[in-house]
Amino acid sequence: MNNTKRRMDLVLLPIVLLAAFLNGYGIWNDQYANSYYTTAVGSMLSNFHNFFYASLDSAGSVTVDKPPVVFWIQTAFAYVFGLRGWSVILPQVLAGIGSVLLIYFMVKPTYGLAAARISALAMATVPVVAAVSRTNNIDSMLVFTLLLGSWFLFKGSKQGSTWRILVAFGLIGVAFNMKMLQAYMILPAFYLLYLLAFQAKWRRKIILLIGSTAVLAVVSLSWAVTVDSIPEDERPYIGSSETNSVMELAFGYNGLARLTGQQNTAGNAGMPNGMGQGNNRGNREDLSSDPNQTGSGVPGAGQDVNAPDNDNTNGSNGLNTMGGMNGPNGNFPSGQMPNVIEMPNGRNFGGGMGGMFGTGEKGPLRLFQTELSGQASWLLPVVLLGCIAIFAGLRRRNITNKHKEALFWLAWLLPVAAFFSVAGFFHQYYLIMLAPPIAALTGAGFVAMWKSYRDRDGWQAWLLPVSLLLTTLFGWYIMQVYNDTIGAGWSISELIAGILITVILVVILHRTHQWKQGFIIAGFMVMLIGPIYWAFTPITYGGNSMIPAAGPTGSNGMVGGARMGMPMGNGAGDTEMPAMGGRGGMGNRNEEVDTATLNYLKEHNTGETYLFATTDYNQAAPYIIDEKASVITLGGFSGSDPVYTTEELEQLVKSGQVKYFMVGGMGGRGGNSEISDWIKEHGTEIPTSEWQTGTDSGSTDNGDTGNRAGFGFGGQTTLYEVKL
Repeated sequence: MNNTKRRMDLVLLPIVLLAAFLNGYGIWNDQYANSYYTTAVGSMLSNFHNFFYASLDSAGSVTVDKPPVVFWIQTAFAYVFGLRGWSVILPQVLAGIGSVLLIYFMVKPTYGLAAARISALAMATVPVVAAVSRTNNIDSMLVFTLLLGSWFLFKGSKQGSTWRILVAFGLIGVAFNMKMLQAYMILPAFYLLYLLAFQAKWRRKIILLIGSTAVLAVVSLSWAVTVDSIPEDERPYIGSSETNSVMELAFGYNGLARLTGQQNTAGNAGMPNGMGQGNNRGNREDLSSDPNQTGSGVPGAGQDVNAPDNDNTNGSNGLNTMGGMNGPNGNFPSGQMPNVIEMPNGRNFGGGMGGMFGTGEKGPLRLFQTELSGQASWLLPVVLLGCIAIFAGLRRRNITNKHKEALFWLAWLLPVAAFFSVAGFFHQYYLIMLAPPIAALTGAGFVAMWKSYRDRDGWQAWLLPVSLLLTTLFGWYIMQVYNDTIGAGWSISELIAGILITVILVVILHRTHQWKQGFIIAGFMVMLIGPIYWAFTPITYGGNSMIPAAGPTGSNGMVGGARMGMPMGNGAGDTEMPAMGGRGGMGNRNEEVDTATLNYLKEHNTGETYLFATTDYNQAAPYIIDEKASVITLGGFSGSDPVYTTEELEQLVKSGQVKYFMVGGMGGRGGNSEISDWIKEHGTEIPTSEWQTGTDSGSTDNGDTGNRAGFGFGGQTTLYEVKL
């Protein structure tokens, strides 16, 4: 018992509690979380077919745009606790806490207790970690899995354990089945540490390396190959893919397209309202043949939403109703997003398609730009100078575990940082991939600088006060942009405190002073003022369940988490874009269950399997989540996946499986016009007064009720009854 108590680190407990608070406080207020994924979990609860494929809708007709492992875990939690926003968020909360613990236990054996504590605290307070871990997005679970694999790799390399190495690479394969190629970003670090640290003869080392790579490949591709080998008419359409293939989704939309920014014509699944291409998937023509074509994504000013000839050959017109963001001819040429868009506050969000989400301009300093720096970059100066301290004493014949593990973390950090510096399409919350190496190197590097300072080790002794000064200046640079929101006191106080402690450390460098250690600890805490404030912002300012990001602007807009005053209409109006919050959590443009609609559909159901079908998954979401209703989505996330042909739709109706169809809302964002035209041609429009709350025939309330009733972000919803 005494030995157990001696091994317990009581300092770790408040760090874990802080992580739990940042990740979990208030998640019970988020009813739908990211409704795209929560809707899939609701569908997956209904049967094994939907569960295995991670089907978006009740009919098992289309999958979400990611592999299923995280959704399997969320479904298990929803099965135990019921389908609620907090129940699908809880796994990510636990994963975020687990990541803090893993960093602690990975750093401690080599760098010591102080470094482990600092690394754990740094990991807990990386703002993007807190922002992502309190949603049902995949990335928190992905990072935990990668860290778990890294822990097995560390253990296996030190002990020469074959099975631990195999498990480590197998876990990377599991992570691939969470978010595909993003999991492979740390493979350079894995191979490097294995070759440097695994204790075995080279023959055994090479054989095990080949075997581990084989395990990685088998586990990674197991689900993809299984699904792709099943006939297409016996499985769902692979959401946001071009060729109805998981492999193509992995290496296309979720792979190379993230780097180049050239999104496929299928989903634009990260793009609200079908920004970008969003073509008619039923008519796979070359979209670039006529850059001046207009589309039926979301009609522009003066465009008839019901016009029969309104074919969708370029859905980039989807921004027309928001005004001012169109190309010279009313759309983006060839479906491409503009490189730089000027926001109302004068800041530019550039970088190709990624720029629409506040990811700054491509270049080597992208992670230091205002748009991204607040997410994970605060402690990069400490990392840089700390690595200098770690490697300062490196000799060819004296490569220690400290050097090897620092190389591992650098081989994780540098490729990931390089990718995000040049990538064309990503969201701010992807930067959670930077958090583990930054946290680990912060702890290891700060302690190395601390020792050099304490020992007055020549020029190396100056690294600690210089790192404090640079980190303080960088923190001020990040915070001062938001002085109008948070007050200038935060940035100025942090700057003054940092400079003051730096001066003190310089003055007492060559003296023996009883408060020297206290000033060093105080200096580190000053460096954490900015990250901690930013980590609390999803709680204090509101978060974004769809595209989470930290920062005091709040995350209830669609561009980089910043709320925008973007003009609506034809660009001449001053109306602000509505906040995308509500019961589904900030960031979702959710419908809500309209009791009048629900009652009408139930009363007029004559034995059909599905309550209704819709071109917009947002309309299906509350009915699947709250009412456990069976609903069909006709086009995946974007509304443009070719899930059904008109012949298949006709068969569904004739077989008595569905007769009501909702068309419109956000579904106009690049939806399949052939399907919509077929519904309009063969269906009878139901007067809104019969099925919508608070509407009269021929009119739609533009207030909250209308939003609930179906006059959504993209346009008015129409209900059709189709009888054949």
